[in-house]
Amino acid sequence: MAHRWRALLLALAVLVVDQASKAWLIGYMREIGGRLEVTGFFNLVLVWNRGVSFGLFGGEDLGPWPFVVLSLAITVGLVVWLWRAEGGWLAAALGCVVGGALGNVVDRVHPGRGAVADFFDLHVAGWHWPAFNVADMAIVGGVTVLLLDSLRGQRKEDNDDSEAERRDE
Repeated sequence: MAHRWRALLLALAVLVVDQASKAWLIGYMREIGGRLEVTGFFNLVLVWNRGVSFGLFGGEDLGPWPFVVLSLAITVGLVVWLWRAEGGWLAAALGCVVGGALGNVVDRVHPGRGAVADFFDLHVAGWHWPAFNVADMAIVGGVTVLLLDSLRGQRKEDNDDSEAERRDE
């Protein structure tokens, strides 16, 4: 039971760090003109994402509300899953996704924003990733752990099935 509360605290921490970084970076990026080359493969930029993940389905025509409603509905489902989670890693992964999703929802409903603020710009060997933020990092990290946990669970089920088959022979 404690892992569930820790996961909710993790979600809150992700939300707070995401919003604090956005508040600071929006001001800083506006002050310096919206772009700062940090290294040969990493820049700070200010990009407003009105679409879904990585700007897909750009939401200029729809406004932020369909994405807010969808994000909140998914978040409710994730919190229910989190509350039923047995393992600490699974709960933590869900906490990261919930905190990240809420961080991006806050951007969409924020009166001065109306879109998700993205800042981190990576490019390596001709590959360029869409700009992202702390919330996006938490979501991707959480989903990665969920996928690994799922694969681990699948391997365990496969091993259990193999052992059962050997006993039946």
